[in-house]
Amino acid sequence: MNYFVTAIGTDSGKTLVSAILTEMLHADYWKPIQSGEPRDTETVRSLVTNAQSQFYREAFLLKTPASPHAAARIDGVEITIDHIIPPVSNRDLIIEGAGGVMVPLNDQDVILDLVPHLNAEIVLVSNLYLGSINHTLLTAEVIKSRGYQVKGIIFNGPGNEESERIILLRTGYRQLLKVEQESEVNKDIVKKYAEKLSTCWD
Repeated sequence: MNYFVTAIGTDSGKTLVSAILTEMLHADYWKPIQSGEPRDTETVRSLVTNAQSQFYREAFLLKTPASPHAAARIDGVEITIDHIIPPVSNRDLIIEGAGGVMVPLNDQDVILDLVPHLNAEIVLVSNLYLGSINHTLLTAEVIKSRGYQVKGIIFNGPGNEESERIILLRTGYRQLLKVEQESEVNKDIVKKYAEKLSTCWD
């Protein structure tokens, strides 16, 4: 199964969640588009302890830390969905997106357009802050308007019980996990959350 990890915005916790999923499922990991350093692939690799996971090269490795369409233009390349070909894997594949669902890849396509192209089910990451209810519900509306399958939602960072309640109510999504604000992220933290996630994953 392919799982596409996306979020309500940039720095919402996609890379940490991708590491947790990769560890829990002993899955392979792939970030199709990377803009700037550090590479999220290396971050996830450094956080995963199982020996089965494979880490695949990006389809587009861009130098500038910017929106993929802008970074590609600066680098003198054009991102096309047809050139984003998933690796052949006999395990579950965790695919990490870039930014939020409507981040442009080029003048026509956005991140969310990769989901059907890669035949993936979405795992949505929501970090809670003032305004995140609106951002999460808007993200969910776009996903639902396209009829894409969502495995569930993972909340990341300091909790807000009422925000979480209303998001789950309005989206109808299942909460897969809640990742607390951790002072340090390391292999032990990833393994801890992988074990928690495994208890409600089906």
